[in-house]
Amino acid sequence: MSEQVKPSVIIVGAGLGGVLLGALLEKCSVPYTILERASSVKPLGSAMSIGSSLIPILRQLGCYDEFVAIGKRSIVSETWKESTYGYTLDFLPREEFSGEIQYIVSRPLLYNILLKQIPPHKIQFGKRVLLTKETEDKERVNVQTADNAVYECDILVGADGAYSAVRQRLYEALKNEGKLPKSDQEDLPFSSQTSKAAEDQRFRNSDNSEWGPLAAQSMCDETREFPIAFGNGKMTLGDLYDRTPKELISKVMLEEKVFKTWYYGRTVLLGDACHKLHPAGGMGAVTSMHDAIALANLIYCLPSTNQDDITQMFSEYKAERLPPVTAAFNSSRSLAKGMEKGWSGLVAFYITKYMPVWLWRLFLKGMIKNRLRCGFLEEIEDKGTVPPAYSASYEKARALYNKRNGIKPAAAAAPI
Repeated sequence: MSEQVKPSVIIVGAGLGGVLLGALLEKCSVPYTILERASSVKPLGSAMSIGSSLIPILRQLGCYDEFVAIGKRSIVSETWKESTYGYTLDFLPREEFSGEIQYIVSRPLLYNILLKQIPPHKIQFGKRVLLTKETEDKERVNVQTADNAVYECDILVGADGAYSAVRQRLYEALKNEGKLPKSDQEDLPFSSQTSKAAEDQRFRNSDNSEWGPLAAQSMCDETREFPIAFGNGKMTLGDLYDRTPKELISKVMLEEKVFKTWYYGRTVLLGDACHKLHPAGGMGAVTSMHDAIALANLIYCLPSTNQDDITQMFSEYKAERLPPVTAAFNSSRSLAKGMEKGWSGLVAFYITKYMPVWLWRLFLKGMIKNRLRCGFLEEIEDKGTVPPAYSASYEKARALYNKRNGIKPAAAAAPI
């Protein structure tokens, strides 16, 4: 029976992806520390639609009931074109296809559920990363923070958002060696025309690795009289702003990019640090958390902490995650185009409104295929009528878990 190798891991960034990775490493007893530049948790973010893409991992972590308690079932979605009703989309079939109910939840409340999985002493706030560098023998990584503290680990994970300090240090080193692709040397592109203020804002320091306190008040003032079509028909966006604490209002940059370089040496990137998606698709958090699940599965399977094995693990991680990330990137971009004024938005509006039921059901089946699970935690029965997409990291971790625990694998289902 093979023993588990337990590399030391430093996770930079305590966003949803970083915290989920920590929670999974906690379950398999891999030593880790999370470093977050913010001085405390800031409950930013609004509602999230969570269903089969993440519920399996919440079940495995043992916090499903707590999650359901904060959620509201989501079945339909209404779309309006300014003050005119457009169409209603029926999402009920995805419960049949995936075997899971879809919920709308508060992002801060979901974050708190995951944060409770992390022992307080394993997450350190007020830790702004300045330098990352491998030791001379290339067997460890040193991380220096602004308070002059130095941390050492076998694996460094950059989960610190779109303006990742870990990515910046990694790319600087690769550029000096002439190994950084040209596209990775370019800034995050805006997906639409932006103001000079927005261009300036992108370079300001952030107090939080995921969101940052961007100046949002002027935008609120400009849009507060915009009418809200639903409800009594007399409400405006200003009614929402007035009910939201000002310190919890943030402004999100509409930037998007999938980087080519996800890892090098003993450093690997996760979530927005290596793929920033347009927020129109609402897939940024989910893809980040799926990254965490795949990476945790592979860390569990790591045969040793030598560089060759770590490089192979990182290669498998990117190979598994890049295709669904690219699909999510393209889908988010298409949704953003559909919201624009002009012909592209008009065409997208009418295509969706008059989509045949059979085509809509086919679209929903594609939506629910990515249902990642953790291979070293309790097996969760999948009750969906559409099987989940194949996950190499899950299968690898499940096979190794069964071997280590003397569990005979279940017989494979007969081909259909």
